[in-house]
Amino acid sequence: MNLASQSGEAGAGQLLFANFNQDVTSLAVGSKSGYKFFSLSSVDKLEQIYECTDTEDVCIVERLFSSSLVAIVSLKAPRKLKVCHFKKGTEICNYSYSNTILAVKLNRQRLIVCLEESLYIHNIRDMKVLHTIRETPPNPAGLCALSINNDNCYLAYPGSATIGEVQVFDTINLRAANMIPAHDSPLAALAFDASGTKLATASEKGTVIRVFSIPEGQKLFEFRRGVKRCVSICSLAFSMDGMFLSASSNTETVHIFKLETVKEKPQEEPTTWTGYFGKVLMASTSYLPSQVTEMFNQGRAFATVRLPFCGHKNICALATIQKIPRLLVGAADGYLYMYNLDPQEGGECTLMKQHKLDGSMETTNEVLDSASHDCPLVAQTYSSAVAKARADEPGAVGGVRLEEEARALRLEEDSEHPPMVLRTD
Repeated sequence: MNLASQSGEAGAGQLLFANFNQDVTSLAVGSKSGYKFFSLSSVDKLEQIYECTDTEDVCIVERLFSSSLVAIVSLKAPRKLKVCHFKKGTEICNYSYSNTILAVKLNRQRLIVCLEESLYIHNIRDMKVLHTIRETPPNPAGLCALSINNDNCYLAYPGSATIGEVQVFDTINLRAANMIPAHDSPLAALAFDASGTKLATASEKGTVIRVFSIPEGQKLFEFRRGVKRCVSICSLAFSMDGMFLSASSNTETVHIFKLETVKEKPQEEPTTWTGYFGKVLMASTSYLPSQVTEMFNQGRAFATVRLPFCGHKNICALATIQKIPRLLVGAADGYLYMYNLDPQEGGECTLMKQHKLDGSMETTNEVLDSASHDCPLVAQTYSSAVAKARADEPGAVGGVRLEEEARALRLEEDSEHPPMVLRTD
């Protein structure tokens, strides 16, 4: 969740960025004063893992799973990516690009840098640029998604600025895999499941969420978020087992859908008037316009969450914490909300805890009653930072820093990142 493009006064926390790592075991928070990592192993406490105050105005901070490797972008140098070993507080390497970095995505094979009209694919072991996708349709929001699966290592990004076309790219074989005509309106959100075999999409209209098979592009599920109004979808997120999909927006409601195929039951003759009416209604769908017929066939939310705010940008995730399924929502109001999800019954989720994203302690009543709680947190606009960037920086230019730190990242340890063999220019 990058907040650096919004305008307005910063709140007390001066939040610029928040995002969950790939398996939702930690939370990264960027602010005007630096960045922090928090563990998500407990509901009662948001335990701080690490804090860095050496880099100011951190607008992107992405951690690779539970490793020491972190990618950082600052508003002070919005075209420069730094890759660091945060446990040692050392920089491994850095790269400069021709335009503002809008998003960075990581998995154990690749690092993706998204600019407004291009995507750079790096080999994460040595940070070499393997491929550049140039002249992509304008993508000012930096919308893209990278699968975390090593075998299905796909990248998804908008294929059009006017319709909801998804380009799927194979980052291992470095070739286009598919083009999916997902929506009529431009894309607003994309998310892969953990296996890299499903892709969820939403458009700027925000009423319908679709799930496609990857790389085939076959539509597997279609869910209706609502019919009353169009909304801005903030984020989509699968549970790690791929059974649930959450969708948050600029409204107060988060929807959770269950990805299950309903087995058709043999038809029985209705015995009541309402039964006859329902049968006639479903039979009539074959004569109705296709848009109406689709509405009858779309799945509805399995569970919902009522947030104590609306209008704030936010990011959601589904995780199992202390053996219980939870929905997590990090919001621009400076708080992380934790809800319980009943995987059998669904329904309204229960708010269990909320934490300040700066890690400070605050009671629930104080949080809910705080007037500043409803103020969006924005510290600096991207446009002002872009104006400071140099216009003569070509492509992706990389420099090595502290090569021995790259070798310190051990391959045999699950908690560490594969070793980098860095090149010098």
